[in-house]
Amino acid sequence: MTTLEVGEKAPNFSALDQDGNLQELSGFVGKKLIVFFYPKASTPGCTAEACNLSDNYEELQKLGYEILGVSADSAKRQSNFKNKYEFPYPLLADEDKSVIEAFGVWGPKKFMGKEYDGIHRTTFVINEEGIISQVIKKVKTKDHAAQILEEAS
Repeated sequence: MTTLEVGEKAPNFSALDQDGNLQELSGFVGKKLIVFFYPKASTPGCTAEACNLSDNYEELQKLGYEILGVSADSAKRQSNFKNKYEFPYPLLADEDKSVIEAFGVWGPKKFMGKEYDGIHRTTFVINEEGIISQVIKKVKTKDHAAQILEEAS
């Protein structure tokens, strides 16, 4: 697993969101973009993280941020997740893991003594020029927006 670092150019990606709309990095040029990767829609930690970003969405938008959530879930599962919690931002259904692998967040994990491959909960903040300005690997799911804002200030 090779995660991208601060100062590197964000990989150019394109993937469909929960409604089948194409989302591309090039569509966010001139804006600050928060791309958060989470293991599985509708699980407790992922829900806490996504809801925290949603609760702080207006504040983040005032500061010029857009948000994309990414997991390997199907478009249907992402759509159900987004609709259930009324998230104001798109969720990418990266079933082929092309975006996940481009950002280097797929790799070995451990849970209850078992090892398996999965998505590492990681957030990247990309500046207006497409350069990674923040990488958050130790995500506080219930206070994630504050982590982003704290590092951004």
